[in-house]
Amino acid sequence: MIYEYGVIAGYFLLVIGIGVVFKKMAANSTSDYFRGGGRMLWWMVGSTAFMMQFSAWTFTGAAGKAFTDGFAVCLVFIANTFSYFCGWLYFAKRFRQMRVDTPTEAIRGRFGPQNERFFSWALIIFTLINGGIWLNALGVFASAVFETDIGATIIVSGLTVVFVSVLSGAWGVVASDFMQTLVVAVISIVCAIVALVKVGGPVELVNKFPVDFVVGPNMNYPLLLVGTFVFFLAKQLITIMNLHDSFRFLTAKDSENASKGALLAMCLMGVGSLIWFIPPWASAILYPDAAAAYPQLGSKAADAIYLVFTRNAMPVGTVGLLLAGLFAASMSSMDSALNKNTGILIRSVYQPYLRRRGKHVEDKQLLRTSMVISFVSGVVVIGIGLFFKSLKELSLFDLMMSVSAMVQVPLLIPLIIGMFVKKTPRWAPWATVLLGLSLSWLMKSFVTPDVVAGWIDIAGFTKRESADLNLMLTLGVHLFVTIPFFCATALFYNEATDDNKTGREHFFEQLETPVVADELQQAVDQQQRSKLGGMVMAMSAGILLMALIPNPLWGRLVFVGCAVVICTIGVLLRRNTGKSQISN
Repeated sequence: MIYEYGVIAGYFLLVIGIGVVFKKMAANSTSDYFRGGGRMLWWMVGSTAFMMQFSAWTFTGAAGKAFTDGFAVCLVFIANTFSYFCGWLYFAKRFRQMRVDTPTEAIRGRFGPQNERFFSWALIIFTLINGGIWLNALGVFASAVFETDIGATIIVSGLTVVFVSVLSGAWGVVASDFMQTLVVAVISIVCAIVALVKVGGPVELVNKFPVDFVVGPNMNYPLLLVGTFVFFLAKQLITIMNLHDSFRFLTAKDSENASKGALLAMCLMGVGSLIWFIPPWASAILYPDAAAAYPQLGSKAADAIYLVFTRNAMPVGTVGLLLAGLFAASMSSMDSALNKNTGILIRSVYQPYLRRRGKHVEDKQLLRTSMVISFVSGVVVIGIGLFFKSLKELSLFDLMMSVSAMVQVPLLIPLIIGMFVKKTPRWAPWATVLLGLSLSWLMKSFVTPDVVAGWIDIAGFTKRESADLNLMLTLGVHLFVTIPFFCATALFYNEATDDNKTGREHFFEQLETPVVADELQQAVDQQQRSKLGGMVMAMSAGILLMALIPNPLWGRLVFVGCAVVICTIGVLLRRNTGKSQISN
């Protein structure tokens, strides 16, 4: 276990180093702090977009679902891939073309200042709660690995994220996302290759899986699986490509780099959708009783399947690398959330408050205030994570899906449909959200799977079918009632009473005007390549040192191979001196 502790300690030092290295790049203005001044290259944009849809839940709750149900869990991630495809095709470049520093500034342009305030507080609260859930999931899992206190794990992890977010803002957040993408890629690919070798290849993996690999267990009505996937496509598009989550692409240096970033995220998500779950699928064959290995996780014991696999099948030290990947995934989601929330609070709450009081504050002072707010937000997320210790006894997969369908989808519907339905009354966004939340409660409380079973005169549904059907019902009512309601509000639009007409017209004009870079960006591009290239090479050196851990020859070669691949990426970054340009 001492080697695993060493790997984790090395990773934390690397993350802290990123914050220090990128500190100066975020010290010039609040725009630099919130979105890197809109000067980042596509591979940084794509990695942060990818990592925002990747958390410890992927290696825990989703992996546990793959272990028990087979291929079905991939539907969520295939839907993510589809969403990023839509981003590459349409959304990403338009998000960058909004020319704003924070998502709520775009909401103000489209819907006016009243809706800006409404969504600012609603989205901040939701993001903080989500951050607490992510941090708690990591704490529960890591504490089982190291047999440490869950609370201590949550606090240490949370404070590391706060350090990077406070010190270096968006530059540190996105740079750490890029590094974390490499960590996730390394652990995923290596574990997948070993898993396939141990089960005899992909054909044997499918044939020997304990239940039907595609449909899974407890599914008497496979059509539900098809319906769930169709609804997942719509749900993930709504929750990824909306004005609030546009912050992923606000960092890009121009329209072209924003689209390329979405394309990179699509490719990473598409390949990862299969690679991530090969070890859990193989474990269902190799270690069918694996869920009993960590009874302290209660009903979430299957969520530790990745840990069981790495301890039984992988070289010594891989568990530490796995935990680094878990920390990477969760910390990526949390640091992005902190940075985004800080920008929202400064630009959409604090500055308007100062303007109403007739006060003017210099940007440098706002930058210092941003750091304080980022720190306070981080402490709040840690507190929420500690409060949610009770999640240990809940199904993480079903919880995440239910919360997203019931709360997140209705909250974000106006922020995606509003990009296409241009003329709506001032009350349309918040009225749509309230209707959507009411419908979510109605479906959860009254139109249950048992009620539906009675309507169609069948005996009932299994527990798994009930969870899928409940998700479908909730999403269905939003697609066929909440969205049409928002569109129908256009019938009540009155141009004479529209006090945001000028702002709205300017918003849509900007939306269609490409951001073209100029020659001043080259120095910033070189800084990105040089700094990140150096950090990547440092990480490769750390992984190369893992070859010294007592292991069979093949185990040592695994670490050497990983180090060579990562070092090559670092060298290419430092040598790439292609011409670049700065954006508006």
